[in-house]
Amino acid sequence: MLNKNTIFAVLLIFLPISIAGHYLEWGETQVFITAALAIIPLAAFMGLATEEIAVVVGPNLGGLLNATFGNATELIIALVALKGGLIDVVKATLTGSIIGNLLLVMGFAMLLGGLRYKEQVFQSSAAGMNASVMNLAVISILLPTAVEYTSTGIGQDSIQKLSVAVAVVLIIVYGLSLLFSMKTHAYLYDVGIAEQEEDPEESEHSEKKPKLWLWVTVLLVVTLGVAIASELLVDSLEVATENLGLSSLFTGVILLPIIGNAAEHATAVTVAMKNKMDLSVSVVMGSSLQIAFFVAPVLVIAGWFMGQPMDLDFNPFELVAVVVAVLIVNSISNDGRSNWLEGTLLLATYTIIGLAFFFHPVLETARSAL
Repeated sequence: MLNKNTIFAVLLIFLPISIAGHYLEWGETQVFITAALAIIPLAAFMGLATEEIAVVVGPNLGGLLNATFGNATELIIALVALKGGLIDVVKATLTGSIIGNLLLVMGFAMLLGGLRYKEQVFQSSAAGMNASVMNLAVISILLPTAVEYTSTGIGQDSIQKLSVAVAVVLIIVYGLSLLFSMKTHAYLYDVGIAEQEEDPEESEHSEKKPKLWLWVTVLLVVTLGVAIASELLVDSLEVATENLGLSSLFTGVILLPIIGNAAEHATAVTVAMKNKMDLSVSVVMGSSLQIAFFVAPVLVIAGWFMGQPMDLDFNPFELVAVVVAVLIVNSISNDGRSNWLEGTLLLATYTIIGLAFFFHPVLETARSAL
């Protein structure tokens, strides 16, 4: 029977195929699809290399590495898109990642875990703390947009300066949240770690000390592969999505986040099916918080240095979707228990939001015609 790593290893063939397609001019759509398929296993092996390095360097530095590289694939894709001037796509990818983590991934985790176990339990205190921090993320992307829409004559330069200032605050809060979760209040997050160590296969694997130089080399090679695939993906994005009948908004909010986080999504669902809902919720919420408090601020600051007007002034419809996602997840996770029906509700919400984004450009075109 094929295991997950074997499947990912087979998918790596799409990296040379996408490169060949680019130079042999097979067409933008073919390059886009093959580059997207190549990113999925590369992201998986990047996560694996980071975990192996974390085993060697210890829990504190290892935790920081996992937190830093957790969304490295998505950050690379966004930086390439930002360099190419696809700012709206970058913003859509950020909001889409948060929505996808909270609704799609947690929905599948609760649904599939709930089908195997009648009711699953996770720490409500840690979930509540993460929910509070996520509320700040919503505020941070809501206020710059509100300033732009409620002010007359405010320039793009002022919005970007406001966004950079907010980005600095978010990075500081992100650092404090890492200090909270890994040092001062680490006991709140110990359950998920303990459950992970209980797995016999993982315990047996942890007895063998990984070779640091080997996994550092793997991480560097895989990061280079992600950069190449991301360049091909972004270069072919506009033409390919047009050929596929997809809008840039739908591609950014729905398609790219699924591609960039597929491996991490699979991990969260797999551990939920092993009745480790604490760990699953930790992966989902941690990834969402990292997008909001690390990836988004880094992109805003990077855009400032690149001369690209990347700011936190988002499409209002994207903001509505993020607020809906945060509200429903906060409501469902409040009691520290989950079941298959709650997972179904999250997936239904994600499906409705996805359909709305799919038809959103059609509505815009209709209005402009009027």
